[in-house]
Amino acid sequence: MKEDLGIRVGRIVSGSLNALVDAVEGAAPELVMEEAVREIDAAIDEVRAELGRTIAGRHLAVKRLDEENRHHASLGEQIAVAVEAGRDDLAEAGIARQLDIEAQLPVLEQAITSATEQERELEGYLQALQAKRREMREELKRLAERRREAAAVQAGSDAQTAGSGSADVSRRVARAESAFDRVLERETGLAGGRGTGAPADAAKLAELENLAQRNRVQERLAALKAERDAN
Repeated sequence: MKEDLGIRVGRIVSGSLNALVDAVEGAAPELVMEEAVREIDAAIDEVRAELGRTIAGRHLAVKRLDEENRHHASLGEQIAVAVEAGRDDLAEAGIARQLDIEAQLPVLEQAITSATEQERELEGYLQALQAKRREMREELKRLAERRREAAAVQAGSDAQTAGSGSADVSRRVARAESAFDRVLERETGLAGGRGTGAPADAAKLAELENLAQRNRVQERLAALKAERDAN
């Protein structure tokens, strides 16, 4: 696994949402939101790709180890036959091949162990990134609600103090709120005040992610209950 992938995931997961929220509340919310979501999604894609390569490599190593073990056992049977027949030359050739196989077996076993550990690490990265994305979605959702509340209060205040000018203020507030809702829905899958919903594929992926999260929660709860009952 690339070393910088772990560093990148760590930076994303440990990063604070404060800067994102401050920027969204500033002059260029769309650019900031798009970049934040794009970075998390790109990291998730990269981790998934690396995880796929690691799983494939482990499967190949397991297959190679099984083949070498079978070959070693087969050579043992052949060597026994050669010794019985008095063909020491053939027995020596078989033993030499066995020694070569035995030298490779620890390396293959270590490769499998290393790949298994890397799988767990990458799966942990993936879960952490997905958790970070959920955290960001919730924060952006809360931010959207706060913006709507503030806009409503401001519009009411302007209506009382500016008379006919309140209509122009309300239009500006509505445009800003609409732009925010569009970005929120497009980039995070969350429907805004008047959104039409995320695309079907995105909704299904979000549902799948939520299902996996609920399963992990239920597994943890079951383990805690089992531990309590055991005590």
